[in-house]
Amino acid sequence: MATKARIPDTDATLRGSVGLESSYRELNDVQLHVVAAGDPDDPLVVLLHGHPDFWYGWRDQIGPLVDAGYRVVVPDQRGCNLSDAPDDIDAYRLSNLTADVRALIHDEGQESAHVVGHDFGGFVAWHLALGSPSMVDTLGILNVPHPTVYGKALRSSPRQMLRSWYVWFYQVPRLPEWLLGRNDMANMVQSLEYTSHEGTFDDATIERYRTAWQHTGVEPRVNWYRGFRRSDSPQRTTVTQPTLICWGEDDIALSPSMAQQSVDYCDDGELRMYPDASHWVHHERPAVTEELVRHLTENGR
Repeated sequence: MATKARIPDTDATLRGSVGLESSYRELNDVQLHVVAAGDPDDPLVVLLHGHPDFWYGWRDQIGPLVDAGYRVVVPDQRGCNLSDAPDDIDAYRLSNLTADVRALIHDEGQESAHVVGHDFGGFVAWHLALGSPSMVDTLGILNVPHPTVYGKALRSSPRQMLRSWYVWFYQVPRLPEWLLGRNDMANMVQSLEYTSHEGTFDDATIERYRTAWQHTGVEPRVNWYRGFRRSDSPQRTTVTQPTLICWGEDDIALSPSMAQQSVDYCDDGELRMYPDASHWVHHERPAVTEELVRHLTENGR
């Protein structure tokens, strides 16, 4: 495992909310830090963050989901913030990331859950819904395409190839870690600011992110993309669960055209497009949280 510094205060105390708790779970041969809220007997919702995020990225969605009658669990995915960070690139294949979520659902005493993912967490959610459909009650996806759609775009769309330059760059040994980690994580901060609208991340929030990044270092996060390139494609392509896709149209890394194409791979899919919203659509548009609550309530068990 990667060497960690002193445990920072980037657990549930960041919110200072009554009923929001941190725990550490031994799951799938790693220890994951998990933030949870709500009655354990209520229907389960799992929120999956992406890059360069951690559990804190879902802070505005946890309360409304709990108020709507759900048990909400939000893991720091492996390699992020307070969770273990394996050294091996293969540890970050999507097969392992989805296995973590399956183990988390079972650790909650449930056989299935509503699953919502943003960015790379969206890829984990897609793969879980396709590979273990009985474990996903409903699917929520924020600004990441269906894996088949993304694969086709990378092979056929020069514009999307250019937008996804960082995926190829992260395959280079050592250089990405050096560039992202230098100058007190300045390039990581810039990635947040560059991919979002002005004011989405205030100075205090950025410092919380910087603290989380410094704890595990940037190598595990880069290894997500290296593991992604080594991952197998799902054996099936059609999502059978009720699926809601929310998409900020100003995403600089992912073409909005992939949103509608992704819905076409869903038997029961809805698409909500948000003009003048960035890749960080759930931070910039409160309506996204309302749509997620509606989606779960209308299609939940």
